[in-house]
Amino acid sequence: MFEHSFVARHNWDSEKVNAGRINGHLRKKIIILLILFVALFACKENLLNVKIKFDQIYGLQKGDRVIFQQNHIGNVTEVFYSKEGYYTIGIVINKDFVDAATEHSRFFIISDPRDTDKMAVEITQARKDGSPLKNNSVVEGSSKTSAFVDQILNELLDGFGGLKKQFEHFSEELQSIPESEEFKNLEEELKRLGEEMGRSGEAVREKIQKEVLPQLKEELEELRERLRQFGREDELEPIEIEMRKMTEI
Repeated sequence: MFEHSFVARHNWDSEKVNAGRINGHLRKKIIILLILFVALFACKENLLNVKIKFDQIYGLQKGDRVIFQQNHIGNVTEVFYSKEGYYTIGIVINKDFVDAATEHSRFFIISDPRDTDKMAVEITQARKDGSPLKNNSVVEGSSKTSAFVDQILNELLDGFGGLKKQFEHFSEELQSIPESEEFKNLEEELKRLGEEMGRSGEAVREKIQKEVLPQLKEELEELRERLRQFGREDELEPIEIEMRKMTEI
C-alpha cells in the first residue's frame, strides 16, 4: 500500500511538472505572437493606404507598381469595380515616400516603364507644399487630359498674379492692360483652355466649369476691383469674353 501511494504521488508530481512546462511553452508562444503582432502593427502604421477612383484601369492589376519621380514607392493592393460604375484602386505607399501623396497630387495609370507588359500608378504633384493625405483617403484618379487642364490653370493663375504685380509697382502709370505681355499670355491661355473643353469629354468639361472657372472668376473680380479705382475696368472685356465662351460650351 505504501508503494502504491508513493507511485501515485510520483505520477502526480510528474504531471505537475509537465503541466508547468506546457504552460511555460504556451506563455512563450503568446509573448512571441504579441511581439510579432506589435511589430506588424507598427509597420502598417508607417505605410500610407490610399483608394483611387478611375473610369478605366487599362489592365492594371493587384501587385503592379506605384511610381513617383521614377522611384518605386509602393504597390497596388486591390482592384475592384463598384456598383456605382467606376473602378476603385487600392495602393500602399512606403513610409519614406508618404509625402508624395498630398492634396495637390495627381494619380495616373500608365504603362510601367520598367515592364511594358504591365501597368503602373504614377503620382505627380501639380503644386508643392500641399497637405499630406491621411491614411485611407479616397481620391479621384486623373487622366493626361486633366493634367493638361491643371497645367493651364496654373499658368492662368500666374498670369493674373503678374497683372496684379503691375499695379503694385506702377499704380496709375500702368500701361494699357490689353497691350501688356501678361494680358496677352492670359488671353492666349484662356483660348487654349476653351479649345481643350471643346475637344474633351463631359468629365473634363465638368472639371473646368466646376473647379477651374470659379477660381479664374475670383481672380478676375479682384483684378476688376483694382482697375475700377482708375476707371479702367473695361480693359478686362477681352478676358471676360473668353470666359463667357467657356461657360457656353
